[in-house]
Parts: sequence; structure tokens; C-alpha cells
Amino acid sequence: MNDGETGRVFRLAYVPGVTPAKWVGIWTERMPHVPVDLVAVPAAEVVDLLRDGGADAGFVRLPVDRAGLSVIPLYVETTVVVVPKDHAVAAVDEVATADLTDDEVLHPLDDTIEWTDRPGLPAFTRPATTADAVELVAAGTGLLLVPQSLARLHHRRDLTYRPVPDAPQSQVALAWPTDATTDLVEDFIGIVRGRTVNSSRGRTPDSQAAKPRQQAQKPVQNGSGRRAVPAGRKRKGHRPR
Repeated sequence: MNDGETGRVFRLAYVPGVTPAKWVGIWTERMPHVPVDLVAVPAAEVVDLLRDGGADAGFVRLPVDRAGLSVIPLYVETTVVVVPKDHAVAAVDEVATADLTDDEVLHPLDDTIEWTDRPGLPAFTRPATTADAVELVAAGTGLLLVPQSLARLHHRRDLTYRPVPDAPQSQVALAWPTDATTDLVEDFIGIVRGRTVNSSRGRTPDSQAAKPRQQAQKPVQNGSGRRAVPAGRKRKGHRPR
């Protein structure tokens, strides 16, 4: 830990559906003197927040405008369709987009899935948010396709969801302003990438500094090339005949 880091705060933004708890837990163990300030932000606003300096780094959903940003893709999420529990889709294990041809499919303004051809019929309205769209699904006015984490986030007892394997998927990534790649950002990148605390590419806190290795002592040889006899030991002599 550098003295310049004491009293600093690492500001981490995250979009709905992303759960940063695992990485924050590791950070807390390794960097106990640098608290994390979590900033929840809508997916459509996270890039502007990073560029304006509102966070040091953030979890985003691709695609995003990468101008001025460094981005590390992390994982891809399964796309699911959210339906009322009494809908026919609820009776199967998974759904193809072709199965939704006759259903109205809601398209919220904050949709994070990049569609080339949206399945189903256009709904009568475009809700402002995914949360609003979930309410409309519960009211029986359409279905909704979202990343699985968002279906879990907006879970309701009267709704369920099923995987849609042939639908486009949402990818989660870590992003930060390229010209603000600080030591703390590098530390967090190391955590997200699974580097150990002693990794050569990560910085090691003072409390975790590696102990110097002790070299094994080699036996000392005398001038004749034979091993010297340790003090306290007697040489074996010839027994008298």
C-alpha cells in the first residue's frame, strides 16, 4: 500500500443485473485502507459517468461507445423470455425465437441486447425502463426478452422466464477511461482477471509482501575436496589390531 493511497476511495460503477460483490470482497481483503464506493447507474448512462470522472471504473453491458475507454469483456449472459406463469411458454424448458412469432414482445428504451431482427410482434408501446416492461408483462400486455440477471433482478411471483438459446446475448465488461488508468484501477483489473496477490503484474500490499527466501546451506568442503567434518563429530579411526 502506498502512502498516497491512504484516505482514497475507489469508485466502482455497475449497471443493473451485475453483482460486483465477489470482486469487492477480494478488494476489501487486499486493500483494506481503500474503501469501495459503489455507484449504481442505468446502462445507458454508465459511459458518460466514466468519461465525466464520476467513477474510476465500471461494469458495463456491451456494446458501448469505446472512444476514450479501455474495455475488458468478462462474460456473456443467457437471454431469457419473461412471461406470466400461465403462459404456454412456461410449460417448456426453453424457447426458440420462432416460437414467439405471434406474441407481442416489449422493447424497453433501456434494452441492452443488440437486435438485428426482433422476434414477435411489436408491442403497443415502448416502456422507458426494463422495470416498467416487467410490470406490463405482469399485466398480460406482452412478453419481454432480457439478460437472465435482469429477469432475476425484477423477479415476481406471478412471472417466470425461460432461456432463448438462439437470441442475441448480452456481454458484461469492465471499462475505465484510458487516460485515467491509475494504480488502483490496475489493482482492480488484477482482481477481476483472477490474479493472485503475489502476481508479477499486480502490486502487492505491504502486509502481503513476500518473505525473502532462505537459501539452503551447502556443505562446506575443505581444501582436499572432501567434506569438512562438522564440529563436535569425531573422525572414525582405524581400530588397533
